[in-house]
Amino acid sequence: MDLKETFQAVQSASRKLAFLNDNQINEILVALANEAEAQTSLILSGNQKDLAKMETSNPKYDRLMLTEERIKGIANDIRNVATLPSPLGRTLLKTTRPNGIELSKISVPFGVIGIIYEARPNVSFDVFSLCLKSGNACVLKGGSDADYSNRAIVKIIHSVLEKFGVDTHVVELLPADREATTQLLNAVGYVDLLIPRGSSSLIQFVRQHATIPVIETGAGVCHTYFDEFGDLKKGAAIINNAKTRRVSVCNALDCVIVHEKRLSDLPSLCEPLQKSKVVIYADEQAYKALEGHYPANLLKPATSESYGTEFLSYTMSVKSVKDINEALEHIFRNGSKHSECIVTENTDNADLFTKSVDAACVYTNVSTAFTDGAQFGLGAEIGISTQKLHARGPMGLEELTSYKWIVKGDGQVRQ
Repeated sequence: MDLKETFQAVQSASRKLAFLNDNQINEILVALANEAEAQTSLILSGNQKDLAKMETSNPKYDRLMLTEERIKGIANDIRNVATLPSPLGRTLLKTTRPNGIELSKISVPFGVIGIIYEARPNVSFDVFSLCLKSGNACVLKGGSDADYSNRAIVKIIHSVLEKFGVDTHVVELLPADREATTQLLNAVGYVDLLIPRGSSSLIQFVRQHATIPVIETGAGVCHTYFDEFGDLKKGAAIINNAKTRRVSVCNALDCVIVHEKRLSDLPSLCEPLQKSKVVIYADEQAYKALEGHYPANLLKPATSESYGTEFLSYTMSVKSVKDINEALEHIFRNGSKHSECIVTENTDNADLFTKSVDAACVYTNVSTAFTDGAQFGLGAEIGISTQKLHARGPMGLEELTSYKWIVKGDGQVRQ
């Protein structure tokens, strides 16, 4: 199976997107949102076939599962994207040189964006809406776990594009096999940017084998540090929300770090977690503080593997530290540069934490669950970048553009 013709068709379709104005793009997106809701039964039918192949205990199960409510949320995200200002044609810089040459730095699409993702069918809608709004065509490479769901979704997208007379090749879903992955990783000259979304092993594989540019949307090993000066009520609410709101997402809490002077408050901090039956792996001091106050069947001694792990389940670890510097060191050694939080009423400690932590998103007294494109006002997101090249954090419309220089003169020549 040679996908060269598919890549060529997508590339050709991407050039045609330049002829669509923002109003036309917005009309397509609103129509897609409406059609997604109208075709909920079709999407759920495909999704049920995928769910039937996966054990409910699999951490990916929740990410794979679509419901009527989730589809409504996806449709609203698409509508939100339609309301956002176009990221294209913006003048980022304008200047006139001493020789009279006029320079303008203008935002433009990348062209063709490839996405490799696992059991996350919502990504198919998110990626298409963001790519269309930013003038990009997209190549989708979903996993076999979500293939029925993805094919139902792309069928709906193609039907809407056909109604508007738009080349349906602006979005293509590749076969779910490994050979398609290999060809996408090496689509030099056809795909301008590749973004992997999924497990750390998937991201590492893409980084090691791709011959086209890659932006890493890394795994989320997220910490919340409860400082010596933390507010107990705020801390308990933040920890519970970050851990239990949705355990399968990359911004979910994996480790609570607690100042040893506040160990007596640890049972109260963790008390709300009991309702969700969260398993806690605690170090020696934290274990002693929780013993007798937290269900024995949910409390376990921590090991070295308890830290630096993205659990993606109702499981987390607890680490006690003697001061904020030890907390910072623990995050440095075990974090993934995704989302980190401090709970404190001490502004100096908050400032130190914010300046010292190297992560895409750093929070003070706020749940890490907010690391999300929609929550940041970006509409949907194409991923959470944990690298520092080009984009960092939730990647919305602006992050899906590059720029070009427009140079105007009146016959100037260089000496």
